Amino acid sequence: MLEDLLARWITHQRWFAGKGRPLDDLRVESSTTLGTAQEAELWHLVLCVRQADALDRYQLLLGRRSELPDRLKHVLIGITQDGVHVYDAAHDSSLTHLLLEGMAEGQDHGPIRFRHAHGVEIDTTQRSLVLGAEQSNTSLVYGDAYICKLFRRLIPGINPELEVVAALAERDAPHIARPYGWIETDLDGVATTLAFTQKYLSTSNDGWDLALASVRDFYGQLDDISAADAGGDFAAESHRLGAATAEIHRQLAAAFPTDVVEPHDVKRMVEGFRRRLARAIAEVPQLAEHAEIVERAFHQVEELTGEVRVQRVHGDYHLGQVMRTPAGWFILDFEGEPGQPLDERRALASPLRDVAGMLRSFDYAAGHLLADRPDGAELRPKASEWAARNRSAFLEGYADVDEEDSALLRALEYDKAVYEVVYEARNRPSWLPIPLAAFR
Repeated sequence: MLEDLLARWITHQRWFAGKGRPLDDLRVESSTTLGTAQEAELWHLVLCVRQADALDRYQLLLGRRSELPDRLKHVLIGITQDGVHVYDAAHDSSLTHLLLEGMAEGQDHGPIRFRHAHGVEIDTTQRSLVLGAEQSNTSLVYGDAYICKLFRRLIPGINPELEVVAALAERDAPHIARPYGWIETDLDGVATTLAFTQKYLSTSNDGWDLALASVRDFYGQLDDISAADAGGDFAAESHRLGAATAEIHRQLAAAFPTDVVEPHDVKRMVEGFRRRLARAIAEVPQLAEHAEIVERAFHQVEELTGEVRVQRVHGDYHLGQVMRTPAGWFILDFEGEPGQPLDERRALASPLRDVAGMLRSFDYAAGHLLADRPDGAELRPKASEWAARNRSAFLEGYADVDEEDSALLRALEYDKAVYEVVYEARNRPSWLPIPLAAFR
């Protein structure tokens, strides 16, 4: 009965990755009690979901109550045959304090292990609130002290975010939020991260929001005002962000192994770019008119004769992954692309991959406000000016791009823009002009 309720419920959850495909089977792979509070029980479930040939695991904090208070009725999963109300307990602050207690005390509950970082104390009196904007995970904010990310879709292995942030914290690296604890279990015989808790940057501002505020200010200025003279100029922050990015890359190179890629392997990488370009043109014919420009950039990389240094990188770097605090820029979400295998997310890459991602993000910040504005075409020169100024400031702050790097960076940007063209064509056609503008 519980599995039937879960099967009907899970397909409607924002974090469920299998939307649009029939659910063939759902079973509870493991069920562990984590404690009780205020006439409610907290259970940890690992759900095994089969869709055609795909088999995925998800975790659920399951609450059980004889009666459900009004504040939790929006997360009701269903009522069992014996009259028990079961619900998504991530939203129940009267139960989620058990997670903090578990990490603070290093508890074990059957196969579920709670751990804390060395030398920290966790205030277990903080009450939680669920952040509502996430797509693939669920984050609980405890007061203004901690943020605990629950990884809904489980992939066996240590999550890169825990791995990277813990390693950087050991080096007292700047620009990261301090780790406090994590929850883990074994899947397929491998220690697997279930949740990760860090310092909550309560006095911070999202980089994307700050950039958009600057763009709006500039669009509202008189036509003869330059981006440099506009009241909301963002270039100084872009420069600081570039410097913070370079420092994080240096710390990552010190904390993890590095390597070099020989020219023949670089050529193979470019062939992968070309295959993606060909597939993209087949799906979005408008891209064909820009193929010559992209091919020229790819060819320049093939002509490089030196080695390309590779290391651990962020892997999904953009303005939405950085926060501005009174102490400077902080970089978040080292998880990488959640849909990719862990080996790919841990793979060494050129740090210019992160740089390219951020440069594309500046273009998006400048361009996305134009999509729904009647004067969008008239504002396009301003968008280009804002993006160029902030891209340049970011690169000056990064200060680690030589002439050969510039060729690789350009190719990585084009490869990212090719991906964006396909994504927008599939999901947000009105945004398609933003990535297409990258090829002008």
